[in-house]
Amino acid sequence: MNADPDGCKRETLRQIEFAKSRRQERELKSYKDGGLGPKFVLVIGCSTGYGLASRIAASFEYGADTIGVSFEKEATDVRTATPGFYNNQAFDEAASNEGLISRTFNTDAFSHEAKNLVIEEAKKLGRKFDLVIYSLASSVRVDPDTHEVYQSVVKTQDCYYKGWGINILQDCLMDGESEIATEEDIKNTVKVMGGEDWQLWIEALEAAGVLAEGCRTLAYSYIGPKESYPIYRDGTIGHAKAHLEQTAKKLNEQLASELGGAAYISVNKGVVTRSSAVIPVISLYLSVLFKIMKEKVIHEDCNQQMDRLFAERLYTEKNCAPGAVPVDEKGRIRLDELELREDVQKEAAELMAKVNEENFHELTDVKGYIHDFYAINGFEV
Repeated sequence: MNADPDGCKRETLRQIEFAKSRRQERELKSYKDGGLGPKFVLVIGCSTGYGLASRIAASFEYGADTIGVSFEKEATDVRTATPGFYNNQAFDEAASNEGLISRTFNTDAFSHEAKNLVIEEAKKLGRKFDLVIYSLASSVRVDPDTHEVYQSVVKTQDCYYKGWGINILQDCLMDGESEIATEEDIKNTVKVMGGEDWQLWIEALEAAGVLAEGCRTLAYSYIGPKESYPIYRDGTIGHAKAHLEQTAKKLNEQLASELGGAAYISVNKGVVTRSSAVIPVISLYLSVLFKIMKEKVIHEDCNQQMDRLFAERLYTEKNCAPGAVPVDEKGRIRLDELELREDVQKEAAELMAKVNEENFHELTDVKGYIHDFYAINGFEV
């Protein structure tokens, strides 16, 4: 609903300090010190969550220069800016203090203008991107050619769906429900959240000559527990994720043949986001998951996930050089292996079956879940 500007800055700086600590622990070298890791990185959707964590890892663990794109609302006389606006400010300031190049464009990433701004800036700097991360989270897309507006929705495909969710403001359970999607709903959600714009970005960057030899590109996805499949993997969002994975295969072939590069989907762990909070069952599941994973000391936030993505999946050779990327049978990077571990999922299913309005504080980590949501907005920091 609003954000605390100072809290957002402090939370961003906390994430940056984590990245710096991992750089020391892993003894990572920046490219300026002879490291062979990322040098010039573009993050599309850079202001919060996994996008911000990716940019922080690239810059403050590996010393990469970055360009970020996100669409944030600035403050008005009656309300604060969106959290990502303050996060971007904090990132740019911290990067500048470290002597890193950081350019952030506050514009609609779906637009031609955004692509042109990034290309012009890369050419002005005389640089080529060796890593492009597509982490865009938007519910609306305006086609830059036709000006048609597409709206994504969270609906099931075959059946009416109902389940518990968490009311964050009142700290209680609430009924969540979803209608059955129409074909138009599915088409619109794929248009917004699928891979079409990711492909347009890569094609525009390659045509402009600002992708380096061996350039890699990634987009992020989520699978989650079987209990959430009707509303997630088998619903409108699932169709969009399937399209994203198909796009990754096309881009992988394209980049491999033309630049010796690659494209990947990274399936990440479930974390608290502004969007996941309104999906029935997902919020309750995450509060159960957090309890289990914290007790087993395997819980990770966005920054811990991105630290592993870079160090244990992408840049695994000597001096942080790009290495062979471990993937599953569908060619996807898996960072959700701890979440989907058999013992974790077994306990989660058992707790989900027991949760009710009287015991959910005892059986879940709802306080941790709510704290993470507030921290996204700069509160409780």
